[in-house]
Amino acid sequence: MPKQVREPVRGMSRRAALAALAMPLATLLIPAQAQTWTPVRPIRLIVPYGPGGSSDAIARVIAAEMSKGLGQQIVVDNKGGGQGVIAMQETARAAPDGYTLVLGHVGTLAVNPAMMRKLPYDASKDFAPVTLLAKVPMVFAVGPSLHSDSLKAFIMKAKAKPGAMTYGSAGNGSAGNVAFEMLKQTAHIDLVHVPYKGTGAQITDLLAGNIDAASAGLAGILQHAKAGKLRILAVGSAKRLAPIPNVPTIAEEGYPGFESSQWFGLMAPAGTPAPVVSRLHAEAVKALATPLVRQRLEEDASTPVGAGSTEFAAFIRTEQQRWGTVVRSAGIQAN
Repeated sequence: MPKQVREPVRGMSRRAALAALAMPLATLLIPAQAQTWTPVRPIRLIVPYGPGGSSDAIARVIAAEMSKGLGQQIVVDNKGGGQGVIAMQETARAAPDGYTLVLGHVGTLAVNPAMMRKLPYDASKDFAPVTLLAKVPMVFAVGPSLHSDSLKAFIMKAKAKPGAMTYGSAGNGSAGNVAFEMLKQTAHIDLVHVPYKGTGAQITDLLAGNIDAASAGLAGILQHAKAGKLRILAVGSAKRLAPIPNVPTIAEEGYPGFESSQWFGLMAPAGTPAPVVSRLHAEAVKALATPLVRQRLEEDASTPVGAGSTEFAAFIRTEQQRWGTVVRSAGIQAN
């Protein structure tokens, strides 16, 4: 058969003919255009902890900024209890449509899987990582009952009296608990852990001299350190912190490679479409770049990150291995 040549229909205008010939090209472009996701109703961001803490503060400032770019409000919903299990389980069961998110945390994604035998969610399979928002370095401090002016002096005292000194945390499996256990294992010292129900109660007892030491985020300790009521011996970050530039890192104190930070990230239910994850990540990165968010993170000595889904997933796997080793070696169990 002779080759057929597509010709304009007789009587068709030149403009109409060109439009008809362009239709196949336009059809090819439709799938690419469909990759953009725009929410049509408010989004719910579940926070696994109660109001008032670092998790809540970071979630709210990020949600407010992301709402502007998305054109829909992100509503923060605090679902505390069960060491984050309640919030994570609810998110895992939610529809994977972009309208339910959860604030992931080192505790819920890296510590709980090693600490809880019957965890009702799979941290590696039940969620789609969206972005790693920020890292919050842990600091190590001593109260008035312990006269140590350096980490080295503190470690020497601990070695001289194994099991006689105490440290507090916001609870079993908390960031402060696993951070201090990492220090114990790294420095080969023995201290008794005293768990509290939250950072506030822990700091109160540290100020009163009822415990010797503690590890927590800088925000809850800095004001007391400035007032001379506590002494910060070292920071768990890879670099010194700008608000306390004279305080060395633990690596500088003779333990290279030591790093202990809690971190926060956005997670969606597994199966959330890639265009949805991509749009949420893009808006989170934009939010992290705003002066308001940066100022709020700086108040906690937090470092904004903004890593993408693939990078965040790899980071979670690394953290699960690292903190899993600490949890199992220390025999940490859920409250």
